[in-house]
Amino acid sequence: MQRPRFFWVLSVWLLFMVSLCKCETGKEEVSAAKSLVWGPGLRADVVLPVRYFYIQAITSTGENVTYSPGSNTFHVTIKVLSSREHVRRYVPAPLDRNDGTFLMRYRMYGTAIEGLKIEVFHQGQHVGQSPYILKGPVYHEYCYCPEEEPQTWKDTVSCPVKEEQISSDFTNFPSIDLTLLLEQVPNRFGDRGIVHYTILNNQIYRRTMGRYTDFKMFSDEMLLSLARKVRLPNVEFYINVGDWPLETRQMKDNPLPIISWCGSEDTADIVLPTYDITRSTLETLRGVTNDLLSIQGQTGPAWYNKTEQAFWRGRDSREERLKLVRISRNNPELLDAGITAYFFFREEEKDLGKAQLISFFDFFKDNDAEAQEIARSGQALARELLQPSSLYCYYYIVLQEYATRQITEPEIREGMEHVLQPTDHESICNCKSVANIKEEL
Repeated sequence: MQRPRFFWVLSVWLLFMVSLCKCETGKEEVSAAKSLVWGPGLRADVVLPVRYFYIQAITSTGENVTYSPGSNTFHVTIKVLSSREHVRRYVPAPLDRNDGTFLMRYRMYGTAIEGLKIEVFHQGQHVGQSPYILKGPVYHEYCYCPEEEPQTWKDTVSCPVKEEQISSDFTNFPSIDLTLLLEQVPNRFGDRGIVHYTILNNQIYRRTMGRYTDFKMFSDEMLLSLARKVRLPNVEFYINVGDWPLETRQMKDNPLPIISWCGSEDTADIVLPTYDITRSTLETLRGVTNDLLSIQGQTGPAWYNKTEQAFWRGRDSREERLKLVRISRNNPELLDAGITAYFFFREEEKDLGKAQLISFFDFFKDNDAEAQEIARSGQALARELLQPSSLYCYYYIVLQEYATRQITEPEIREGMEHVLQPTDHESICNCKSVANIKEEL
């Protein structure tokens, strides 16, 4: 009497295993030969703080994989070509972007004089055109080796011919009188947090105006980094390092060309990528964990697990933020807003309270249907526009556009100090070096 029951159990188990196998094998195998590898990290002449490239998983029938085929699908090795060279480098595993593509990042801490060998494998087989040979020298971030021909650098990094936002921002400024700026900027904005820069012969000089100018470290670092890669135009300009745009004058009232990390439709500031994005690019795989490359492996909770509520956290840098918290208190089912640190409005802390810092990825717990489509579009746009190479292009084009409109010559003004390039005693750059000697002003 036990045999039929045994065979029934065995049949059910076999049926389950067959179903499981069908489910698992329903996804086509990834083809090493047909999968693609591309990106600036495969070129020796594209120098970035972190070099990166992409891998697209493709099936044996030639279809792009659109889901995660598994975080261990691809294996990458990056070796120095010469056994005589010992170059420190950080090479994390490929980052699964959960859509069939992988992001590979690596940071150089020295220069590979003879070059690098990059191998991409899937199940022990070379992927795409692997191995990729980068003929040296492959410079690290702190080598001062600027390309003397700007157009050559722009072509190498694949800078766009035109940036619509930059063109729009400069419509108010067909010409820029540096003497006029020297007179008016300190009077109008001198107490707001302004950094006055002059770039001459690819050297950077600056003076600060106002109390809150600590964020100059981000603009300093970006300009120094850019100057190490390409010769910058001789240019003199003012950067607003505050959280809000400044120039409210209309075209008829002769607005001043202030460069800011933010802008709006009712202000005339010339916009640069915000300091957060700038810092993210400079500190990728080093000083920050949530940089714009690394977070591409984090897609947040599934949409059905998200919370139907607006959410905000931040410091008290503007009175409107305090109003947002008050709105949240009156409408907690719609909005969760809180101040995480008080500096400008400390007297309000007792009334409004202090909210805890929230993990970056917890912000992804957004709104629903419409937000899902916005997220898809935003993710695609961010992957295209907010990559390190795009950031450097944007900064350079802004400086270039500004320089072409100057009707007077930029000068090293009284009170400016020389912003020196960082020294690096651990590796050889084997290219033109900058003398870190502070000039007498």
